[in-house]
Amino acid sequence: MSLAVEIEPLPLTTDNAGSVRVGGTRVTLDTVVEAFNEGLTAEEIAQQYPVLELGDVYAVIGYYLHHREHVREYLQEREQSASEIRARIEDELPRAGFRERLLARRREQQS
Repeated sequence: MSLAVEIEPLPLTTDNAGSVRVGGTRVTLDTVVEAFNEGLTAEEIAQQYPVLELGDVYAVIGYYLHHREHVREYLQEREQSASEIRARIEDELPRAGFRERLLARRREQQS
């Protein structure tokens, strides 16, 4: 009997916002790589995120191990983008006095 060797497509897709997601789920590549780098096994990651197929988790980890530099660049770009968004939000909605403004708004609505 011969073994039929087939190339499986990588279970990664990029959504409209540029996030890479795993196996048609909302779980991101970032999430799986971070969990793996924290020491979780593929089985533990699949248990933590039951929507993921174990084979997809292994495939993503394999991809990461073969393409570490590209994945790290992607993750750094995502972190930079998130930092810029956080800074913009904090500029538009300063935290200083936020609680007081909410309480004042509540008092106005109650009166």
